[in-house]
Amino acid sequence: MCSMSLLAAKPCIKEIVKRQSQSNNLAREDPCKKQRFHPMFLEEAYERCRNICAEYAKTFYLGTLLMTEERQKAIWAIYVWCRRTDELVDGPNAGYLSSASLDKWEERLLNIFNGRPYDMLDAALTDTVFKFPLDIKPFRDMIEGMRMDTRKCCYENFQELYLYCYYVAGTVGLMSVPVMGIAPESPVSAQNIYNAALYLGIGNQLTNILRDVGEDALRGRVYLPQDELAQFGLCDKDIFSRKVTDRWREFMKEQITRARFYFKLAEVGASQLDKASRWPVWSSLLLYRMILDAIEGNDYDNLTKRAYVGRSKKLLMLPLAYTRSLSTSISILH
Repeated sequence: MCSMSLLAAKPCIKEIVKRQSQSNNLAREDPCKKQRFHPMFLEEAYERCRNICAEYAKTFYLGTLLMTEERQKAIWAIYVWCRRTDELVDGPNAGYLSSASLDKWEERLLNIFNGRPYDMLDAALTDTVFKFPLDIKPFRDMIEGMRMDTRKCCYENFQELYLYCYYVAGTVGLMSVPVMGIAPESPVSAQNIYNAALYLGIGNQLTNILRDVGEDALRGRVYLPQDELAQFGLCDKDIFSRKVTDRWREFMKEQITRARFYFKLAEVGASQLDKASRWPVWSSLLLYRMILDAIEGNDYDNLTKRAYVGRSKKLLMLPLAYTRSLSTSISILH
């Protein structure tokens, strides 16, 4: 990629890796904080999380079914919290969102980590926090991403966009690694595996952005680097006009190349997770690559069309994802 940089300086995650790599967690550090729930209450809480995940993330949900029961429940609980957080900005009540609302949501998060959940879905995450060494920072960073979404509608360069992608999606990868586990025989350092998880989140969010350009434009939002648009003689006005030109196609080719680059970086970590946890990660990775293929199939028209991967294609992808999940080979990107 000659006209654009592929990589941006990523937030320092060393402390997160260090804290989440420790075997102890809040429950062990301070047993008095551990909230004791009735088993039937927890069972229903996790069942609700499972249902939400199965409804809104069907492909990912299918991939979780190979995981151990404890890991399944934890991933469902994390998914539900992330979804609820995202809906604060993009859900049906987003028009009523204020900075105070996000502050209250962050207070609820602190209570979850301190064993004081507000509702049943929060309780599932509280239980997860006491079973796995989850650090609160990625969760708080995701809320910061929601704050960014409320006050920022354009991004001057990729460095700014990367930071946004880290907040709203890279954090999900960091939350998930302690639950999914690293294969005991992995020759790759924990830091590199966490980096790969972060890169998968970045790639996913960049793909979401490219898929949703037209829809975001209708809301007056442009999640594309302004300086890179200018390099191709484009500006926000061209996006709002919803006309696909040769300049737009060339610009999109570069953006798709960058997203694929991050997926390539993510492969290292996907192959080094605990064997039973790899399938949902590979499913996500391959599915999002297929969305990029669909944008190309639409002749780069993401201004009036939404790239879509049909159910049959998703189902055909699952065996491939499973096959990839069986391998521990490491592909080196030069």
